[in-house]
Amino acid sequence: MKILVVVASKHNATAEIGDAIVEELRAVGHQARRVAPADVRTLEGIDAVVLGSAVYMTQWMESMRDVVSRFAAELRHLPVWAFSCGLAGVAATGKVQDPVRASALLQQIDPLDYRTFAGRLDPAVLGLRERSVTRMAGAAEGDHRNWDDIRGWARQIAHELEEHLATAG
Repeated sequence: MKILVVVASKHNATAEIGDAIVEELRAVGHQARRVAPADVRTLEGIDAVVLGSAVYMTQWMESMRDVVSRFAAELRHLPVWAFSCGLAGVAATGKVQDPVRASALLQQIDPLDYRTFAGRLDPAVLGLRERSVTRMAGAAEGDHRNWDDIRGWARQIAHELEEHLATAG
């Protein structure tokens, strides 16, 4: 199957999650590739889609919101999985909380599954405003991504695609 993994990432942490998903899907024989939202021109010839976005101020990045808006009708007719990556709640709970505003956006496309993964905070790559916001929010520095969970979810997607192929064929 041809799987498009569309990822909106500002500081590359979310893009790296997308790369791990692509690796797992390719490992079981799927044709998967990661692209930025700006590179999505058509979904013609695509069998399934994984959408992922970094979350800032409880929202998916504008570029991903635009993709969902432009392709909502087509996405509703494809197997779609979605994920968010961010630091909301990491300092207090050790787990990321579900971004409230992403939920309304996702209802437009009704993904088969939606996950939220913790992100990475490296103050060295942040601008002044971002450093101020993360400091005020008490976000913990470091890489909080759980690669076992991410890769496990990608393998779950691959398994669900196999089931989809078996019932469609």
